Amino acid sequence: MTQSDSIAYDVVVIGAGPVGENVADRTRAAGLSTAIVESELVGGECSYWACMPSKALLRPVLARADARRLPGLSQSAGDPLDAAAVLARRDEFTSHWKDDGQVQWVEGIEVDLYRGQGRLAGPRTVEVAAPDGTRRVLTARHAVAVCTGSGAALPGLPGLAEVRPWTSREATSAKSAPGRLIVVGGGVVAVEMATAWQALGSRVTLLVRGDGGLLTRMEPFAGELVAEALTDAGVDLRTGTSVESVTREGGTVVAVTDTGDRVEADEILFATGRVPRTDDIGLDTVGLEPGSWLTVDDSLRVEGHDWLYAVGDVNHRALLTHQGKYQARVAGAAIAARACGVPELDSGPWGAHAATADHDAVPQVVFTDPEAASVGLTLAEAEQAGHRVRAVDVDLATVAGASLYGDGYKGRARMVVDLEDEIVRGVTFVGPGVGEMIHSATVAVAGQVPIGRLWHAVPSYPTISEVWLRLLEAYRDN
Repeated sequence: MTQSDSIAYDVVVIGAGPVGENVADRTRAAGLSTAIVESELVGGECSYWACMPSKALLRPVLARADARRLPGLSQSAGDPLDAAAVLARRDEFTSHWKDDGQVQWVEGIEVDLYRGQGRLAGPRTVEVAAPDGTRRVLTARHAVAVCTGSGAALPGLPGLAEVRPWTSREATSAKSAPGRLIVVGGGVVAVEMATAWQALGSRVTLLVRGDGGLLTRMEPFAGELVAEALTDAGVDLRTGTSVESVTREGGTVVAVTDTGDRVEADEILFATGRVPRTDDIGLDTVGLEPGSWLTVDDSLRVEGHDWLYAVGDVNHRALLTHQGKYQARVAGAAIAARACGVPELDSGPWGAHAATADHDAVPQVVFTDPEAASVGLTLAEAEQAGHRVRAVDVDLATVAGASLYGDGYKGRARMVVDLEDEIVRGVTFVGPGVGEMIHSATVAVAGQVPIGRLWHAVPSYPTISEVWLRLLEAYRDN
């Protein structure tokens, strides 16, 4: 097919996950004709193999944990989870891995959907190889947005493919609980899946390389509290342990560690990082390296390419669905403004065309028991960035709302305060139920609300949110 046979749009989006969908929604709302290309399921990783199925698996686990902390419920909450019922509910939340509803949504916003592998074929040009072998060429008058996300990174162990290891996809979509499961890694996927499958009946061994412990991108106490809870739940947690080899002997996976230990299981999950899904999207046709992360400015435009945008995981700024959707809103607005000939974008910090939160106010919740939630900078990150800061810590168990939430409540809160600007640079909460509290911290950090004004934001009593008052009191008293 030649260029003259191509179909022209104002914007072409490669990847119809949550990020691509939001870019298309914003550009179409601005009156720009838009096409979106998807090689798998419309709705992407989050809908079918990440956020939704993992949280559907974890919600019953956390609900049971909460019930066990309450007299009157604790005795009846002692029974094992009904794994089949939990997995059936998970299947409902993934729409049984069918994307009819998401396709209907795309059609409803009047965006044209092309199924197949989308590859760049030069500037402003995307070739789509459909499943039936046909090919179409799409051209973009204004912008192409790469929203292909990331995939699981696997270590280069000899013979690993023959072992058929789990990645995050298999861990969230498995049809039954393995009797024994090895989890390799210490990040979010590792601790969440260890939490879920241990509760669903698997005997979990968690192998963590290095001595940093769990959740090393959060404040140190977050990983410490989660590690303690996982161990109490029965997980065999081994830190400072690397996997040197993996084999499958019959139906048994055998992992040999650097200490010579031999760990056997029915399945092994590698949760050891992510790689960009950019190896087969034609980057070489526009002078970029296939398989690389794409460097962008704050409007999400790829450096050196005034028509190419990279939004979501592919730019390696913040590998989180909600952050990718935020970037998509910013990118969509920037694409529309440039298409309309706006002479100067609102690209300063916190402007309409700048994804400033990627640097200063990224929120995240880890759905373990206890939950770990954070936004902004840790104490170490703030100090490394050159801010003069002080950390204020509060034992969450001293807050009346936490005591009411459940007996034996364990948790901790930290607020990192900029001593020169008198604003909050970061907040971390760890404890049962804290995930729903993190947006208050996000508003404080993103809004750069002065400490003096936060003093007038009165938390309701008796809620766990009263920890805000305790944090402010501790800051003023020291």
